[in-house]
Amino acid sequence: MNKTIYPIGIQNFESLRKNGYLYIDKTALIYQLATTGRHYFLSRPRRFGKSLLLSTLEAYFQGKKELFEGLAIEKLEKEWTEHPILHLDLNIARYASTSDLEDILNRNLVAWEKLYGADPAERSLPLRFAGIIDRAYHKTGQRAVILIDEYDKPLLQNLHDEETQNQLRNMLKPFYGVLKTMDRAIRFALLTGVTKFGKVSVFSDLNNLMDISMDNRYVKICGITGEEILIYLRDELQTLADIQGMSNEETLKKLKEWYDGYHFTAKSEGIYNPFSLLNTFAKMEFGDYWFETGTPSYLVELLKHTHYDLYEMANTETDADVLNSIDSASNNPIPVIYQSGYLTIKGYDPEFGIYRLGFPNKEVEEGFVKYLLPFYTSIQASKTPFEIGQFVREIRSGNYDAFFHRLQSFFADTPYEVIAGQKPERDTELHYRNVLFIVFKLVGLYTQVEYHTSNGRIDLVLQTDRYVYIMEFKLNGTAEEALRQIEEKGYALPFAGDDREVFKIGVNFSSETRNIEKWLVG
Repeated sequence: MNKTIYPIGIQNFESLRKNGYLYIDKTALIYQLATTGRHYFLSRPRRFGKSLLLSTLEAYFQGKKELFEGLAIEKLEKEWTEHPILHLDLNIARYASTSDLEDILNRNLVAWEKLYGADPAERSLPLRFAGIIDRAYHKTGQRAVILIDEYDKPLLQNLHDEETQNQLRNMLKPFYGVLKTMDRAIRFALLTGVTKFGKVSVFSDLNNLMDISMDNRYVKICGITGEEILIYLRDELQTLADIQGMSNEETLKKLKEWYDGYHFTAKSEGIYNPFSLLNTFAKMEFGDYWFETGTPSYLVELLKHTHYDLYEMANTETDADVLNSIDSASNNPIPVIYQSGYLTIKGYDPEFGIYRLGFPNKEVEEGFVKYLLPFYTSIQASKTPFEIGQFVREIRSGNYDAFFHRLQSFFADTPYEVIAGQKPERDTELHYRNVLFIVFKLVGLYTQVEYHTSNGRIDLVLQTDRYVYIMEFKLNGTAEEALRQIEEKGYALPFAGDDREVFKIGVNFSSETRNIEKWLVG
């Protein structure tokens, strides 16, 4: 029987240690962080252990040596000095207006003022914050430690409301700016969040923060590595393998396929999503655990708002400046998608400083693409698994006519307002491409799919055990033209000696009818 107690949803280090929960020892890195610098920023996707990291730092700076017994830091730290802690968690509210943010900040300031005193002359939020830091320092004789969890939550919740976001930004900018003006009274500061808002943002005046989001030294400070699985979860791995009827090697391979693959620098090893990994061991079964706790609705809204071509998402190349910041006025959703954990670094060209991005693992790819389907078609979210299953069964059985009739219905049942925006011709073409991307990505979870795109067309190869489908899609052309291109370009030649039946299919999409007009099989 598995007796390990997994810290799922446990974000308090003291509770974790006192109640015997599993702890993957990160304290050597925490000691390095605390002793080699003072002001930091860390961006990581949700459910990656940021809150637990802050709680661990809080316990460390409170001098609670007993909680660290048996951990790496016990042999490193000799003094265990207690510091005043100002811990602000912005994850606990819905920020529909500036008053919501003001309430949260004021509530924390009042609590700190009870500990360290208040000055009636300090009326604004930043002045009160600065006064608290100063008095905490003088009252205790030790400089303050500032820990801010989910610093970006108010901004992220208002990603598409520029007016509200600007108002929130104008409140946060001087508040966070106190970290620079009160540097003399601060021993350590760490801000964490999902995203990094750059340019005219909350960080524009806060240039003393060291961003460790893409720092090789701290890649492992959140999340779990493959080596840590073998160190801390070896027995549990064996149990999982036995229950699943798999070997240890097969189980490790599946864990890696489903939950590994996060790369936060060009050269870092893969990092596992800790929430999904620990849930798998706790329940002894694989599942889409990350998506069960939250859905990326703000990302989908951003994709549709910016008229993003989903084919580009799977093959995105960009530089560090783009990955590291978000400009609310930008029409590029990639920084938000990357920082939110739906894309990760897959390759790097050092000559030009270009990063290649892709989905980190199967859990993210499958969960995200499934989530997209109802937003781009009339299919209800509850019916998505059924529709996917039907598509796959039709492809596996060689029933391409049923497959394309089903695809036709996707376009026919979609309201016009879902498709067309300010530029109907462009948006219709984009919608057609995006629906094809979603459908074939989902089918590709169960079959093998290769596709290539260029303006006006998509050629695609889809393989099952029995069939090979070679498809050419035209926009406002003809199915005959598409089929002729398959022949002329020799798309089928790689499968000339294949035992499987090969279907060559030309497809035409009409922007006038906003649907598949005709398909032709050669």
